Amino acid sequence: MWVKGQITHDLEGATGGVKDLLDRAGQPHLFDRAYWFHMLWTHNALGRQPLIARSWSKGARGWLFLADQGNFKATALANYYTLAFRPIFTGSPDLQTRKALLIATARRLRRRPMHITQITLSPVPTDDGTADLLAHSFRSAGWLVFRSEKTANWTVNVRDMSFDQYWDERPGALRSTFARKAKKADIKTEIHTAFDPSIWAEYESIYAESWKPEEGSIVFLRALAETEGAAGALRLGIARLDGVAIAAQLWTIEPDRAIIHKLAYRASAADLSPGTTLTAAMFRHVIDIDHVPLIDYGTGDDRYKADWMDTRSVMEQIECLNPLYASSWLRAGQNWLTRLARRKPLA
Repeated sequence: MWVKGQITHDLEGATGGVKDLLDRAGQPHLFDRAYWFHMLWTHNALGRQPLIARSWSKGARGWLFLADQGNFKATALANYYTLAFRPIFTGSPDLQTRKALLIATARRLRRRPMHITQITLSPVPTDDGTADLLAHSFRSAGWLVFRSEKTANWTVNVRDMSFDQYWDERPGALRSTFARKAKKADIKTEIHTAFDPSIWAEYESIYAESWKPEEGSIVFLRALAETEGAAGALRLGIARLDGVAIAAQLWTIEPDRAIIHKLAYRASAADLSPGTTLTAAMFRHVIDIDHVPLIDYGTGDDRYKADWMDTRSVMEQIECLNPLYASSWLRAGQNWLTRLARRKPLA
């Protein structure tokens, strides 16, 4: 089948004219939408310049959003807040068409005029076949491909369940902690579905006094909250003690899931476990009111996530090395030796 394509550094140009295919209606996942990539680039220093590969064939289109890091290397256009990185498709292409679009893209990126020796993609989901698709396509295009576990994603299926049914299935220790802390302090919770500057200021205040180190960009998070709030997809939870906000959580909802993005509580309130109280309230809201079929705890293998979730999926890093360059063979040798030392089979 024929495939045409283009590689550009113009992020606006790469999505201009087809934003209806890359907006909320066209892309059910937050991390696949054009505005997500625009916000990433606007609010975060992710590289020297964007590097976007486009391909099209028989009514189907594909995009691979990368960041040029200089030194002949590129990475996924992703940051700390990206919970899944995928190639983007429109036109509902079947698997063979998606492979053809990606293989053509990988071949174009491999050519000498591009001077790209290494492309690193992360975090790539495995449960939906994305990791297999990317690895197969780049390998078929002549790249040396290495796959490794990067992090994990925890989810729980709550389709056709009430919160009470979900809660009955939680570990006894979690339910006991919740009940014990509820008796210790009268913590009130509220969940906001529209952006409110005064509530957001409380979120920032809590985060500044939390146990979490400074990370990412609070300006980026505000832009996300404003955009999702305007679309009715924001769920911003606040827990209060005697009227003072002591914990906050930033969630968003999509047709197929609720996503937990950020949690924080004031370190001074840690003994009250306000995060547990607020998390339970958030779960109740998205299950009983929003009726989401799935709750997604994002990336990270924190032990507490297993108490709230049921399913762990691997998120991979896929490293693609261009064999046209000697430096790639050196890096490939290092990867092979590492795998040999760990006695893991080659991907």
